Amino acid sequence: MFASFRKPDFHNFIKELETLLKENETVIDRLIAGEKREYRDFVRPYMETFEKLDLFFTPLSHLNSVENSKETQQAYEASLPVLSHYHTKISQNSDLYDAFLKIQGKNDAQNEVIRQELRDFRLSGVNLPEKKKKRLEDIDLKLSELNNRFSQNLLDATNAYEMIVENPKDVEGIPENDLELAKTVKDGRTVWTFTLQIPSYMAYMTYGPNRTLREEIYRAYVTRAPENDKVIDEILRLRDEKAKILGFDHFSELSLATKMAPNDAAVIGFLNHLAEASLPHAEKEVEQLKRMAKRDGVEKIESYDVAYYSEKLKKEELDFDDEMTRPYFEQTRVLNGLLDFVSELFGILFTPVDVPVWNEKVRVFDLQENNETFARIYFDLEARKNKRGGAWMNDWQTYHEDSDGREHPASAFVVCNFSPSTKETPSLLRHDDVVTLFHEMGHAIHHLFSRVKERFVSGIHGVAWDAVEFPSQFLENFAYEKEVLDRFAKHYETGEPLPVELADKIKRSKNFLAAMGMLRQIEFALFDFMLHQKLYQRNEVQKLLDNLRERLSPIKPPAYNRFQWGFAHIFAGGYAAGYYSYKWAEVLSADAFFACYGNGTIKKEMTNGYKRQILECGASEPMDRLYREWLGRDPDPDALIRLYDLTDAK
Repeated sequence: MFASFRKPDFHNFIKELETLLKENETVIDRLIAGEKREYRDFVRPYMETFEKLDLFFTPLSHLNSVENSKETQQAYEASLPVLSHYHTKISQNSDLYDAFLKIQGKNDAQNEVIRQELRDFRLSGVNLPEKKKKRLEDIDLKLSELNNRFSQNLLDATNAYEMIVENPKDVEGIPENDLELAKTVKDGRTVWTFTLQIPSYMAYMTYGPNRTLREEIYRAYVTRAPENDKVIDEILRLRDEKAKILGFDHFSELSLATKMAPNDAAVIGFLNHLAEASLPHAEKEVEQLKRMAKRDGVEKIESYDVAYYSEKLKKEELDFDDEMTRPYFEQTRVLNGLLDFVSELFGILFTPVDVPVWNEKVRVFDLQENNETFARIYFDLEARKNKRGGAWMNDWQTYHEDSDGREHPASAFVVCNFSPSTKETPSLLRHDDVVTLFHEMGHAIHHLFSRVKERFVSGIHGVAWDAVEFPSQFLENFAYEKEVLDRFAKHYETGEPLPVELADKIKRSKNFLAAMGMLRQIEFALFDFMLHQKLYQRNEVQKLLDNLRERLSPIKPPAYNRFQWGFAHIFAGGYAAGYYSYKWAEVLSADAFFACYGNGTIKKEMTNGYKRQILECGASEPMDRLYREWLGRDPDPDALIRLYDLTDAK
């Protein structure tokens, strides 16, 4: 049975949460006190307590991201210490740990649950003296509070800024759809307001003709939330202390204890290998941008010029402007087309359902296979104030079987920040937005397609962090293929299909300035990973980033750029010492894509295998083993270089 989304009772939320946690603790205490040590009678009821907690708490955490308010903030922040104490108490329970030591699984999935649980108990300090256990609890609580503070500071700073443009010449060339959204009336005159919300910010950075204004909004964006400087120092100190308490030399080693990558050297070597392949290409790309900028009299191209001249260069080199694609990618048609494609690719059906939601623009679908409903998905795709920026998939329910043999369905949220629709204009997407939607859908089906009966390794649960991006990146690769786009790319006014030449330009644009993009991601990944290889504080953080930029940034950012203040992935998300995961997983996704698609043809036998042996298997076995079982070999590490057409620079 699917849970029904409802707005929490903010006034009584903590009281209800504490009651639920006490009920869960009673169940766990009863399991420990009992004599049964059979998997079905012990582990499954234990896992069910986590499902009940997710069903209750996820709506609040979700609302705090998509409909942020004082009410959601207060309830969420008040929950953090309660939850932190609860999870620490469980993860450091030596009696519970001893019970798991005595339990035997009856299949691979059950054995993987036990392996991961025992590992996580140890990583929580279950064997440590009480004094160190208490310190770990204090650290985890403080880190959860700091992560939330970082995120809230960023959201507040994003919402606080506006750039008012009064001169019509300063908005010439900006797409009409973006101008319409920016248009306001001030003192009886039309002006345009640009914000740090991504659709608005990128509209001016990509098309804004006034270089001074581009720098103004760029500076505001890269210096958001300066109070996060101190938050970062405190987060890094606590992570370093936690790692040392648990017996690791530094936090990156602790991070890798739950990932595919074997050690620090493997991660650093992998990223440097990609950098070496990218640098020669990136230098050529930058020279092209410099020549383009010089035509406008810009002698030294700066970071706030890159998006603007990249778009100009793309238009000249490929006769392509991403705005050309907008009329063909009306949001509703794109979503329906994506669902149709996923249906055909994997043999399932999406049916719209009318259920309670948090915003009138949210759309909900049930997933069916062989006339049986097995999952539900919610789409919240448009930007609005008080909604956290970016795009993500958030799981709510997880498919599993309880101790009574009853099956429980899965559900998930897909959240994006596309240009909002109005009464006058529909939401029209750039092709980049289409790629984003495919990406998040890849995450969603990884969770929703699971057929693993054990909750802790079902869907995305238990998947190594450096493999979790694999299914999302796999699906997004299809968003560049004409055979896929033809399913839904039609002009929103005339209904005309996407022209062949425009589809070809989209495909060629995939690797346009790809080396620069690759280096940017490698810079982020190395910064994150090296930042956690020893304790960096105060200006040492900036010096590390500056040194990496010296080697990896063909266009050096201005000295005032404080990218780290907004690096939510590692300071407010789950990517600390793990941002490299995007590229690590992209090797698997590139290799898998080539195995499943070629010359405009989907290899149905391979996609069937991908569904059965990757998506449906969750984390029932480690991803490297699942991958070998599917393709009969390890992933080709050079598949990613091939995907980005960097082969001649190896």
